[in-house]
Amino acid sequence: MAQRGLFFSRRLHINKELRVNERIRSRECRLIDDTGAQAGIVDLRDALRMAREKGLDLIEVAPTAQPPVCKIMDYGKYKYEQGKRDREARKKQHVSEVKGIRLKPDTDEHDFQFKLRHVQRFLQDGDKVKVTVIFRSRELSHPEFAKRNLDRIVEGTAELAAVEKPAGMEGRTMTLILTPK
Repeated sequence: MAQRGLFFSRRLHINKELRVNERIRSRECRLIDDTGAQAGIVDLRDALRMAREKGLDLIEVAPTAQPPVCKIMDYGKYKYEQGKRDREARKKQHVSEVKGIRLKPDTDEHDFQFKLRHVQRFLQDGDKVKVTVIFRSRELSHPEFAKRNLDRIVEGTAELAAVEKPAGMEGRTMTLILTPK
């Protein structure tokens, strides 16, 4: 049972759920009033009474401090502002993907240029690119052809990309990973 309670409190802490009003479990707290001024260490009942007189909530902002830090503020407004900040941060965040391009050692010039344009577009979008050259049967005896193609891709994307992992053999494939600059 203790394990379950421990998990529950961790989950609350991860979700940043704050204890409000009567859910605060300590006897005393370090109080910050609605203007932002510190009122010192106050008994919890007195802090709750002060919050109710002002028509606001008592929120435990730092539960791990000794004694815990509580602030008098409007909880609904606080949650709204927090959600707004989170949404704004999510908007600015870009999740980088790894895009893949597959070639053969004997890829023709037009096909190579087509693939090169795709690699450049992926890099401009901010994604990593993994270029894979696949060998079949006797093509494996001439890895220099594949190496030449990968070197041409590196040259063609020099202003857009940096080589994260240089060309190397992995079984019947040769791979190269590019990251946007």
